[in-house]
Amino acid sequence: MMKTRMTTVFKRAAVAASLLLASASGTLSAAPAVQAYPSAPSFSAVSLDGRQAGSSALAGKAYIINFFASWCPPCRGEVPDMVFLQNQYVAKGFTFIGVAVSDSEPAIREFARQNRISYPVVMGNDAIVKAFNGYVDGGIRAIPTSFVVNSSGKITKIITGARSREDFEKMILQAIGKPGSTKSSL
Repeated sequence: MMKTRMTTVFKRAAVAASLLLASASGTLSAAPAVQAYPSAPSFSAVSLDGRQAGSSALAGKAYIINFFASWCPPCRGEVPDMVFLQNQYVAKGFTFIGVAVSDSEPAIREFARQNRISYPVVMGNDAIVKAFNGYVDGGIRAIPTSFVVNSSGKITKIITGARSREDFEKMILQAIGKPGSTKSSL
């Protein structure tokens, strides 16, 4: 009985070690393209308030482009933190850009008003989605999806799913070239 139990434990440990080794070797041999920091795509957009919000207007700035919808619960959940951080870091050369997808312009305008969104919001179109699709395996299929772009115009991180204020702040500090993170207060 004891020998059978030891054999079972050993087999499980061997399988776990094999899986760990296989996943580690895959990571070492095939690093994701994002780690190479590709250039962010060029795109043209005009925000809901009529201002240019495309890549030419963002040259030299760090930004997070966030694909979202007003009806998406995780998207709705992260907006207050994004608004807070936008207000905190805009003077340091950072901005969020909201790209509304699968939504109507009247719904987005009302959502932006209700949530006091202080960063540019643009209506997503095929050209913007296509420009960023190539950076996500299989294309953008979930929202929110965010792309962190540093002030050199390089994509440093791609995020699918909502993030906390602390997560966003770390990414912002990294994108604007500030090491570490500071704690935000309400």
